[in-house]
Amino acid sequence: MKLEVNSTQEMQHLGAVIAQTAQAHDLLLLNGDLGAGKTTLTQGIGRALGIKRPVKSPTFTIVREYPEAKLPLFHMDFYRLENDDLSSIDLSAYMAEPGLVVIEWPEIVQEQLPEQFLQLTIKRVDDSWNSTKRIVEFAPKGSRNKQWAENIIEKIS
Repeated sequence: MKLEVNSTQEMQHLGAVIAQTAQAHDLLLLNGDLGAGKTTLTQGIGRALGIKRPVKSPTFTIVREYPEAKLPLFHMDFYRLENDDLSSIDLSAYMAEPGLVVIEWPEIVQEQLPEQFLQLTIKRVDDSWNSTKRIVEFAPKGSRNKQWAENIIEKIS
């Protein structure tokens, strides 16, 4: 399943639809190059969940928590995680919380993640410096996540 996204606003709208269709304990994995739109997508999720403060990239903090959201949001970025070491982060505790876990750069810790998730890969359509055109590929693992992906695509279309 693929979607074309043509602007920052459309990427945030996709995030809003993801938030509207998410359930407690969902895991969303975001892949894509630096600047692909992973944090922009998460900002759309946060806004739709009612988060009033800025949703920022957790590149340097690894995890940002937004427990005040309608559905608590746990935004993680493993880009700077060294040696695939999750020892300082209790991922299973976050997954046990009745919230939505969003992970940027999940390939760094793929072996330590649950088997069921919705993975989105965001690819640039062209390399011009100001292009916002992207292709978002959906790769759900598990029946809940397949249904979630189908709901998102249906609401966007």
